[in-house]
Amino acid sequence: MRRPILVAFVLALSWTSLVAQEDWRRFGGWDRRWPARVPNAESYDGGFTFCRLMFQQQRREPSGSGWRTDYPGADLNFPVRLGELTKTRVSRQANGDPNHLVVRATDDFLFLCPIVIMSDAGTVFFTDEEAERLRQYLLKGGMLWADDFWGSRAWLVWEAEIGKVLPPDTYPIRDIASDHPINRTLFEVVDLPQIPNIGFWRRSGGDTSERGPDSPIPHFRAIADAKGRLMVVMTHDTDIQDAWEREGEDPEFFYQFSPQGYAVGLNIVLHALTH
Repeated sequence: MRRPILVAFVLALSWTSLVAQEDWRRFGGWDRRWPARVPNAESYDGGFTFCRLMFQQQRREPSGSGWRTDYPGADLNFPVRLGELTKTRVSRQANGDPNHLVVRATDDFLFLCPIVIMSDAGTVFFTDEEAERLRQYLLKGGMLWADDFWGSRAWLVWEAEIGKVLPPDTYPIRDIASDHPINRTLFEVVDLPQIPNIGFWRRSGGDTSERGPDSPIPHFRAIADAKGRLMVVMTHDTDIQDAWEREGEDPEFFYQFSPQGYAVGLNIVLHALTH
């Protein structure tokens, strides 16, 4: 059985158990009120911890919530699937839920995160201190994944801000080729899927381009170091994390998007852990 088919089968098989549970896999819009779980002295136990980047916004996007976009549902659901579909040891809270943390670019704990993920990246603003700390983190071996930002305006904002961190004359942004190893770390992903947020998908009758003609196809891009190691990956004009956050809400959305979303996410995270 080919690996992409296998992940779809495994995830689809488990959806019926999700809808019967009233737990952290059933998050909706109300979870925006959840406070940020920030690191403390007991946060690190050597297992995989989902790290989300907290940042300041310079602008707002429709349906976006800044760093809180996709939080905390994606942060809780993704480590569950990582633990189910790989042998990665996932860090756990005292109550057994997956450990997840929100970190600032200036937090020392950032350097304990092999990968840090951000949403609504087209609204970000980095101070000089934040840019310097992120540069140190990335050059020391970390990876930053920017997801869920749509259209040309969001791209221009992101391009300018990440340019503060990694100057483009030295660290250019390039498209990730379909045959790059990151696309087959665990599952074969031929094309980056375009995944909309579930609210837009419902309102539009199934459309996937949240900005219409300004976001017709998704783009998978990256910044690499001098040796070719990926330091920053970007999934633009798609919302991969909504496939995790909303997996327990709607079976049609689940079947259409969650297997693809998890395949992309697992490939990226495992690539970060092994390179």
